[in-house]
Amino acid sequence: MIMVVVKMLTIFVIAYLIGSIPTGYLIVKAKKGIDIRKTGSGSTGATNVKRILGTKWFFTVMILDALKGIIAVTIAVKHYDLFEYTLRGLGPVLAALGVILGHSKSIFLKFTGGKSVATGVGTLIGLCWPVGLATAVIWGIITYTSKFVSLGSIVAITMAPILMRVFNQNEYYIWFTAICAAYVVIMHKDNIKRLCQGKENKVRK
Repeated sequence: MIMVVVKMLTIFVIAYLIGSIPTGYLIVKAKKGIDIRKTGSGSTGATNVKRILGTKWFFTVMILDALKGIIAVTIAVKHYDLFEYTLRGLGPVLAALGVILGHSKSIFLKFTGGKSVATGVGTLIGLCWPVGLATAVIWGIITYTSKFVSLGSIVAITMAPILMRVFNQNEYYIWFTAICAAYVVIMHKDNIKRLCQGKENKVRK
């Protein structure tokens, strides 16, 4: 049992370090020489990068952040043999939690970061690609029609637990997506307030 715990912690730490790689921060720093945390919303995510570098870099950072989630979960999925049979579903979930936490609370940025939407979708793709793809499509539709990235993110991620159930995934995955959805909503509390006040920035005019 001790070895199982050690293996679980190892997966979590590795995933956390992958998530902590501050892609948006590094790209803005390299291109503009500024700290993205001191501009716009203060987030290191793709939406704030767009305000500084434009649409091309918005998609670049979004893809890179999603890849962090995919890679972290895939490592755990590919190493099922590290875990006891009954815990095999838990390993990938711990990796997903670790990478999301790392993205939003990066050890390299004094525990600041982004809001974990793209990374969260990446973990969903790693856990169950149809759910990840469906979540991304929902995000795209809501964001395009409403013109609010934050609204698309909130709606898409809150649909994830339902989609996990629809695709008959295990209970670990369903509970993870529920926790992930709650975490992302909490990270967007200021956006929700601005949406209610009609003051939220639109992704396009």
